[in-house]
Amino acid sequence: MSSRTPRTVAVLMGGPSAEREVSLASGKECAAALREEGFNVIELDAGPDLAARLGEIAPDVVFNALHGPYGEDGVVQGILEWSGIPYTHSGVLASATAMHKIRSKEVFAGAGLPTCHSIVASSDEVRARHVMEPPYVVKPFNEGSSVGIYIVHESANGPPQLSDDMPDMVMVETYAKGRELTTAVLGDRALSVTDIIVDGWYDYAAKYEVGGSTHVVPADIPQDVFDACLDYAKRAHDALGCRGLSRTDFRWDEDRGVDGLIILEVNTQPGMTATSLAPEQAAACGMSFPKLCRWLVEDASCQR
Repeated sequence: MSSRTPRTVAVLMGGPSAEREVSLASGKECAAALREEGFNVIELDAGPDLAARLGEIAPDVVFNALHGPYGEDGVVQGILEWSGIPYTHSGVLASATAMHKIRSKEVFAGAGLPTCHSIVASSDEVRARHVMEPPYVVKPFNEGSSVGIYIVHESANGPPQLSDDMPDMVMVETYAKGRELTTAVLGDRALSVTDIIVDGWYDYAAKYEVGGSTHVVPADIPQDVFDACLDYAKRAHDALGCRGLSRTDFRWDEDRGVDGLIILEVNTQPGMTATSLAPEQAAACGMSFPKLCRWLVEDASCQR
């Protein structure tokens, strides 16, 4: 380890979001990988006393392994900027914009990137009537990991009965049929394309439970579609102002070729667990999981 390598890394994990358990799993695996790389690692479950704890620990770098609201939406990034502690992944503005699905779609449209048609509606209105012609998808516009997603099929007898814990306002978008593809971007490079094979919807269980899905990397798809995924992911990463590692998720209607490829969202805090997509792509490009974690730490900074 060179003299420039930070000695102490605080790995932020857990937190109060619906993705807490996934974040704890990500954080523990990242902490183990960083210890393997020779760093002094402190695992920190992010709570209301986070700023005070960071002041006590005084880490050289924070490795952000939080997912969802507070950890992925610019909030914790603001705390770290205020504290002057270098941190991994994207900064305040990129994190907030990517997490807000409506704002991120506006950025994608401005960059000439393909997305689904969507509207914003109140949850009460969505429960009362079809606010667009089925099939469509209803989702919160500030959650990740397929939390709170409802798919309304063409055969639906009526509007979806959203749970009481859905936010007052939700995003409703045209359902994009086809295959699930994803591309990770690391720094200035789009890594590869993964074809995610799942029985049914790529929901929370399919994403995080062992055996929930099969990942084919590199994806066995036409070269022009593969290249478009790399191009779109890098352009989306840059348009949002992302830093470090991001992952762009796509749906691809193979009957339409490249025209059937659309961006669903960009994740600025991709999962870092045994079944996670971005580490798999890094490994396919010759970068081991510990080396990926080291790269992120060495890339860390403020004013991201």
